[in-house]
Amino acid sequence: MTEPQENIPVDAVLTWVNGNDKKWQEKINAYSETKINFSSENHLKRYNSIGEIDIAIKSIIKFAPFIRNIFLVTDDQSPESFDSLKSLAQEKGINLELVDHKIIFNGYEEYLPTFNSCSIISMLFKIPHLSEHFIIFNDDTFLMKEVSVNDFFIQGEPIIRGKWQPFNEDRTIRKSYHKLLSTFRIPVKKAKISFKRLQQNSARLAQADKYVRRFHTPVSVRKSTLTNFFETDSLLRENIQHRFRNENQFLLSSLSEHLEIKNNTYHYRDYSQLTYFRSYRNLWWTKLKLKWFKANRRKLFITFQSLDMADDRILDYILHWLEERLGKD
Repeated sequence: MTEPQENIPVDAVLTWVNGNDKKWQEKINAYSETKINFSSENHLKRYNSIGEIDIAIKSIIKFAPFIRNIFLVTDDQSPESFDSLKSLAQEKGINLELVDHKIIFNGYEEYLPTFNSCSIISMLFKIPHLSEHFIIFNDDTFLMKEVSVNDFFIQGEPIIRGKWQPFNEDRTIRKSYHKLLSTFRIPVKKAKISFKRLQQNSARLAQADKYVRRFHTPVSVRKSTLTNFFETDSLLRENIQHRFRNENQFLLSSLSEHLEIKNNTYHYRDYSQLTYFRSYRNLWWTKLKLKWFKANRRKLFITFQSLDMADDRILDYILHWLEERLGKD
């Protein structure tokens, strides 16, 4: 039986940085211990942009007509196309609004500037006039089919997409391997702070005995869940004090999900409804995955990680495909 359509106000929230902005590059290098060479391939991959934020916003406007506000959280920046995007949103009855870091860090200004997505996302629930129900989107994840409130909330409770996993970040085998390397004086490459580790930190904070390893999909959040948890702000301050990512931080989106799990106020899906791209080696494979996305009725989301690293042929095909999807009424 199909669930009745929800009729609740829902907002969309995105965080974005223009990594090509020279002013922002100078700012981050003023605080970074190791200066960033923005012309290197690694940093081009991390910070470059080919207009993904435009695609993300257009996809919400087109395929999520129930959205009331789209809040774009930035650090004194604005997409070049912001005015045209705002006009497009208004045509659909949606308000598109820029929210500066200074707004959400009001009362916490000592932690600015910050270049840490964990810290920034921690403050999203403080956006002025934010609805009780909101959805956090990544700027590289796009809606490419029409969705309803019921794809994110059922009877006002959030849908959580992911796989249950045990806490296994600090595995014994890994520790033994590192100890062996140390015995032979072989340097151990410093491990990156994993998304998995941050999710586990969040689950532990919610007193979970296992965690949901989240898919790379939009996250459904209830503001009251977070405001109730952060009645005192000591944990919040501890989390946002880091200008750059720290292994001891939690992810607000994951914390929210595990608090809902703890309270049994959630709906669980063990499938992602996502088509995920992280490499772009073959045009035929890209075409096949996009064709399957269109054919599979359950698929709703597409993620293109580091799309700017695709070669020209594949990039042109993907951008044309996206333009065609967004252009159709």
